[in-house]
Amino acid sequence: MDFATHEAVTRLRYTYAVSIDTRDWPLHRSIYTDEITMDFTSYSGGSGATAMPADTWVAGLKPLFTGLSATQHVMTNPLVTVNGQRATQRMYMKAEHFLIEDGHQGEFAIGGYYDDALVQTDDGWRITGVTLTVLWRRGDPTIMERARILGETALGT
Repeated sequence: MDFATHEAVTRLRYTYAVSIDTRDWPLHRSIYTDEITMDFTSYSGGSGATAMPADTWVAGLKPLFTGLSATQHVMTNPLVTVNGQRATQRMYMKAEHFLIEDGHQGEFAIGGYYDDALVQTDDGWRITGVTLTVLWRRGDPTIMERARILGETALGT
């Protein structure tokens, strides 16, 4: 694998972090293929990987992250494997979430890693699937649902 390929693949995960933290939804959408498979059961439970349009995934993120006061996603230690037009990447992560309500700041953080499946397209590398593995949690997880409700209200959804 050459440096340019490694850079292009890892940049997608870094773009994920920047786009979530800045609420730049067009940028966030740009890192995915049109159809993606997401598995966040390690975080939220459920029945496993779910295939969906990337637009649906991005739309589902908007209420939660609109409602949060701030977030910071940190990505480290990328391990990339390329096989022709396909690649996988494991990247360690820490995600800090903050919600200020009535002058009090609530915090919730998770740490773990993302396993990404990627494909090289005519427009460059894109993520086709993500599995999140949560290794630890800290803080008040109830701020996440409160933030989602606040975001839905703000967005009128």
